[in-house]
Amino acid sequence: MMPRAGLAVVAMLLVAGCVKAVPPDYHAFRAHQPRSILVLPPVNQTTNVVAPYSYLSTMTRPLAECGYYVFPVAVVDAFMRENGLPGAAEMQAAPLEKIRDVLGADAVLYITLDEWGQKYIVISSNTVVRAHASLVDVATGTPLWSGTVNAVQSSSAGQTNILAMLITAAITQVVDSMVDSAHDLARVANHGMVLNGFNGMLLGPYHPGSQADARGR
Repeated sequence: MMPRAGLAVVAMLLVAGCVKAVPPDYHAFRAHQPRSILVLPPVNQTTNVVAPYSYLSTMTRPLAECGYYVFPVAVVDAFMRENGLPGAAEMQAAPLEKIRDVLGADAVLYITLDEWGQKYIVISSNTVVRAHASLVDVATGTPLWSGTVNAVQSSSAGQTNILAMLITAAITQVVDSMVDSAHDLARVANHGMVLNGFNGMLLGPYHPGSQADARGR
């Protein structure tokens, strides 16, 4: 079960999205109906060298829960490295026809990681994860769906006592030096990005509710 703090983060993301966003057009998604998704390592725009693979490890579960077969990310990463593609940029530049012929994926998920980790602001510590993703049909190169993660979790949430906020921020900084709190935030935020009923992915063929997913009609 998702923790209450995680549910609160997702709820805030969805409310913000519903206020500002226009419902996406799912016609291309429905026309191509992918069954399998290959998730490539994110292009890293942050200064954190471990962030891309920490983020990558949080993407498989929500996609699988959405009803898609997801290629094992560690196996794909090792395979591509062994075949002359040493980093995320090179992997994301691989021709789609090669991905189709060699791996047989129906769609590829491209991710760019924009922000990751802690930001300390005097009396609070914010955990920030920002990323954007794009799902592309392998056979035609047609964009099928795009999603954005813009998640912030503050150590001072619900507090009004300045001393308590300072203590909490200091504790959070110490804890984050040992545990990557952005990983847990990314796990919750990716679940919300993929599985929300407003602009998330359509349910895949392996989800029992896929025939009832009527978005975009």
